[in-house]
Amino acid sequence: MIERSIQSGDARIWTASEGKGPPLLLCNGGPGCCDYLGPVSAMLSDRFRVIRFEERGCGRSSFTPPYDFGQTVIDLEAVRNAYAVDRWIIVGHSAGVDLALLYALTKPQHSRAIIGLAGGRLVNDREWSTTYRHNRETIGEPLPEQPHPCDPRVNAESNAWWRRSITRPSLLADLARLETPTHFVLAERDIRPAWPTLQLAELLPRGSSETIPGAQHMIWLDQPELLRRALRSFLDSMQANA
Repeated sequence: MIERSIQSGDARIWTASEGKGPPLLLCNGGPGCCDYLGPVSAMLSDRFRVIRFEERGCGRSSFTPPYDFGQTVIDLEAVRNAYAVDRWIIVGHSAGVDLALLYALTKPQHSRAIIGLAGGRLVNDREWSTTYRHNRETIGEPLPEQPHPCDPRVNAESNAWWRRSITRPSLLADLARLETPTHFVLAERDIRPAWPTLQLAELLPRGSSETIPGAQHMIWLDQPELLRRALRSFLDSMQANA
């Protein structure tokens, strides 16, 4: 793995890359987490050049506001240009799926495909949140380790920005026209309700979904081989249909 710090405006964005082949970007969840997707990178770096990053205010990137997905898309363009990437596959986990979708809507010409792991929702639904909080308190789940500090404002400010952005009147129409191949991989035992993700899979013209049995939110901890197989199967089918 080769680490690299990239300048985006007044911020430094920590990145890392490993492997060779077509470029593939990994997006952490949270929002507001430092990098934890090394196990997913290891499933793909034999065939892809996997790039990881930490958003502003997280881990080894500089704590430089603003903290919102709109700014993160700008930062990702700095990363893409620094790595001399034309089009990349974007793999997001949890809230990272929302970021991947936003990036594809904003920069479709640079988005080859999207894979959403245990995430993807465009709703600000009270029942969804109530169910999730209840399950979190009564069932619980393992969370990714955070070996580096993160600014707590990242989560609050990014989520507030996202809730405002999904009220855009043209959002669903834009998604219904998005031709980027998108595959959602859900976890059967995820404490988050799955219906918003399944709606997205039906709405997107080239959307699809599958569920990994026995898996919790961090799918690679419970079912690493099934996840590896799902990732590579979708990527193989995309290559075959290119």
